[in-house]
Amino acid sequence: MAQALELAREAEADHEVPVGAVLVADGKVIAKGRNGPIGSHDPTAHAEIVAMRMAATQLQNYRLPRTTLYVTLEPCAMCAGAMVHARVERLVYGCTDPRGGAAGTIFNVVDSALLNHRIRVTGGVLAEECQAMLQAFFRTRR
Repeated sequence: MAQALELAREAEADHEVPVGAVLVADGKVIAKGRNGPIGSHDPTAHAEIVAMRMAATQLQNYRLPRTTLYVTLEPCAMCAGAMVHARVERLVYGCTDPRGGAAGTIFNVVDSALLNHRIRVTGGVLAEECQAMLQAFFRTRR
Protein backbone atom coordinates (compact mmCIF):
# COMPACT_ATOMS: atom_id res chain seq x y z
CA MET A 1 0.00 0.00 0.00
CA ALA A 2 2.95 2.30 0.61
CA GLN A 3 3.86 2.02 -3.08
CA ALA A 4 0.27 2.77 -4.07
CA LEU A 5 0.36 5.89 -1.87
CA GLU A 6 3.52 7.06 -3.62
CA LEU A 7 1.80 6.61 -6.99
CA ALA A 8 -1.17 8.60 -5.68
CA ARG A 9 1.21 11.43 -4.77
CA GLU A 10 2.59 11.34 -8.33
CA ALA A 11 -0.95 11.57 -9.72
CA GLU A 12 -1.66 14.53 -7.47
CA ALA A 13 1.50 16.27 -8.67
CA ASP A 14 0.04 16.00 -12.19
CA HIS A 15 -3.26 17.51 -10.99
CA GLU A 16 -5.06 14.17 -11.12
CA VAL A 17 -7.20 12.76 -8.32
CA PRO A 18 -4.60 11.09 -6.07
CA VAL A 19 -5.21 7.38 -6.47
CA GLY A 20 -2.52 4.76 -6.93
CA ALA A 21 -2.62 1.01 -7.55
CA VAL A 22 -0.10 -1.82 -7.38
CA LEU A 23 -0.75 -5.33 -8.72
CA VAL A 24 1.14 -8.19 -7.08
CA ALA A 25 1.61 -11.83 -8.08
CA ASP A 26 3.62 -14.36 -6.09
CA GLY A 27 4.77 -11.62 -3.73
CA LYS A 28 6.23 -9.51 -6.55
CA VAL A 29 4.98 -6.26 -8.03
CA ILE A 30 4.02 -6.95 -11.64
CA ALA A 31 2.34 -3.64 -12.50
CA LYS A 32 1.62 -0.17 -11.18
CA GLY A 33 -0.88 2.50 -12.08
CA ARG A 34 -1.96 5.96 -11.05
CA ASN A 35 -4.94 8.03 -11.97
CA GLY A 36 -4.60 9.77 -15.31
CA PRO A 37 -8.00 10.47 -16.91
CA ILE A 38 -7.54 14.25 -17.00
CA GLY A 39 -4.14 14.36 -18.66
CA SER A 40 -4.78 11.45 -21.00
CA HIS A 41 -8.33 12.55 -21.89
CA ASP A 42 -9.36 8.97 -21.13
CA PRO A 43 -12.24 8.37 -18.72
CA THR A 44 -11.05 4.79 -18.20
CA ALA A 45 -7.52 5.76 -17.09
CA HIS A 46 -8.17 5.01 -13.41
CA ALA A 47 -5.21 3.69 -11.42
CA GLU A 48 -6.63 0.15 -11.25
CA ILE A 49 -7.31 -0.03 -14.99
CA VAL A 50 -3.84 1.30 -15.81
CA ALA A 51 -2.22 -1.35 -13.57
CA MET A 52 -4.35 -4.18 -14.95
CA ARG A 53 -3.65 -3.14 -18.56
CA MET A 54 0.08 -3.10 -17.85
CA ALA A 55 -0.03 -6.53 -16.20
CA ALA A 56 -2.16 -8.07 -18.94
CA THR A 57 0.25 -6.79 -21.59
CA GLN A 58 3.28 -8.10 -19.70
CA LEU A 59 1.68 -11.49 -19.03
CA GLN A 60 0.11 -11.68 -22.50
CA ASN A 61 -3.16 -12.67 -20.85
CA TYR A 62 -6.30 -10.70 -20.14
CA ARG A 63 -6.90 -12.87 -17.09
CA LEU A 64 -4.97 -12.02 -13.92
CA PRO A 65 -5.56 -15.00 -11.62
CA ARG A 66 -3.64 -15.36 -8.36
CA THR A 67 -3.05 -11.61 -8.17
CA THR A 68 -3.71 -9.03 -5.48
CA LEU A 69 -4.53 -5.44 -6.35
CA TYR A 70 -3.60 -2.79 -3.77
CA VAL A 71 -5.33 0.55 -4.32
CA THR A 72 -5.58 3.66 -2.18
CA LEU A 73 -9.32 4.18 -2.76
CA GLU A 74 -12.15 1.66 -2.93
CA PRO A 75 -12.73 0.94 -6.63
CA CYS A 76 -15.62 2.39 -8.62
CA ALA A 77 -18.07 0.16 -10.50
CA MET A 78 -16.01 0.32 -13.71
CA CYS A 79 -12.81 -0.76 -12.01
CA ALA A 80 -14.53 -3.39 -9.87
CA GLY A 81 -16.17 -4.85 -12.98
CA ALA A 82 -12.84 -4.96 -14.80
CA MET A 83 -11.27 -6.69 -11.81
CA VAL A 84 -14.00 -9.35 -11.86
CA HIS A 85 -13.55 -9.91 -15.61
CA ALA A 86 -9.78 -10.16 -15.16
CA ARG A 87 -10.24 -12.69 -12.33
CA VAL A 88 -8.16 -10.73 -9.81
CA GLU A 89 -8.09 -12.91 -6.69
CA ARG A 90 -7.84 -10.30 -3.96
CA LEU A 91 -8.40 -6.58 -3.50
CA VAL A 92 -6.78 -4.56 -0.73
CA TYR A 93 -7.85 -0.93 -0.54
CA GLY A 94 -7.17 2.06 1.66
CA CYS A 95 -10.22 4.24 2.25
CA THR A 96 -13.82 3.72 1.30
CA ASP A 97 -15.54 5.76 -1.39
CA PRO A 98 -18.84 6.92 0.11
CA ARG A 99 -20.06 8.26 -3.25
CA GLY A 100 -19.27 5.38 -5.58
CA GLY A 101 -17.44 2.54 -3.87
CA ALA A 102 -18.16 -0.77 -5.56
CA ALA A 103 -16.44 -3.11 -3.10
CA GLY A 104 -19.16 -2.96 -0.49
CA THR A 105 -19.81 0.69 0.33
CA ILE A 106 -22.41 1.63 -2.32
CA PHE A 107 -22.31 -1.42 -4.59
CA ASN A 108 -20.70 -4.80 -4.11
CA VAL A 109 -19.61 -5.70 -7.62
CA VAL A 110 -16.55 -7.64 -6.42
CA ASP A 111 -18.63 -10.07 -4.34
CA SER A 112 -21.87 -10.35 -6.29
CA ALA A 113 -23.52 -13.76 -6.49
CA LEU A 114 -24.85 -12.64 -9.89
CA LEU A 115 -21.37 -12.66 -11.43
CA ASN A 116 -19.11 -15.59 -12.25
CA HIS A 117 -16.14 -14.51 -10.12
CA ARG A 118 -15.79 -13.11 -6.63
CA ILE A 119 -12.87 -11.21 -5.19
CA ARG A 120 -11.67 -11.43 -1.60
CA VAL A 121 -11.58 -7.93 -0.12
CA THR A 122 -9.61 -6.30 2.67
CA GLY A 123 -10.43 -2.65 3.23
CA GLY A 124 -9.08 0.01 5.53
CA VAL A 125 -5.35 -0.51 5.01
CA LEU A 126 -3.64 2.84 5.73
CA ALA A 127 -7.13 4.29 5.41
CA GLU A 128 -6.44 7.47 7.35
CA GLU A 129 -3.46 8.41 5.20
CA CYS A 130 -5.30 7.58 1.97
CA GLN A 131 -8.37 9.56 3.04
CA ALA A 132 -6.35 12.55 4.23
CA MET A 133 -4.61 12.78 0.85
CA LEU A 134 -7.92 12.74 -1.03
CA GLN A 135 -9.56 15.23 1.32
CA ALA A 136 -6.64 17.65 1.04
CA PHE A 137 -6.73 17.38 -2.77
CA PHE A 138 -10.42 18.16 -3.00
CA ARG A 139 -10.21 20.92 -0.39
CA THR A 140 -7.79 22.81 -2.66
CA ARG A 141 -10.06 22.29 -5.67
CA ARG A 142 -13.17 23.81 -4.06
